[in-house]
Amino acid sequence: MAAMVQEYDAKLDSRRRITIRNTPYEYYHVEEFEDGIIKLEPRELTVPFQISKNTLQMMDSAMENYDKGIVSEAVDLSEF
Repeated sequence: MAAMVQEYDAKLDSRRRITIRNTPYEYYHVEEFEDGIIKLEPRELTVPFQISKNTLQMMDSAMENYDKGIVSEAVDLSEF
């Protein structure tokens, strides 16, 4: 279990929000349980997966070769 870094009491504001103090994260995943426990897990949002220009050029080249009939032998997948 991780060591406790900080402990404090918090109060809901007029809009029913709680402020988390001195946190290194901007986003959290929240789970609320029936017994009143609220679990916060930090989340770091990342840029969606993007295909590089080089990969796109290779894919275009492969499709041009396919259209021209420049292809390899068929792969036998019968054992799978």
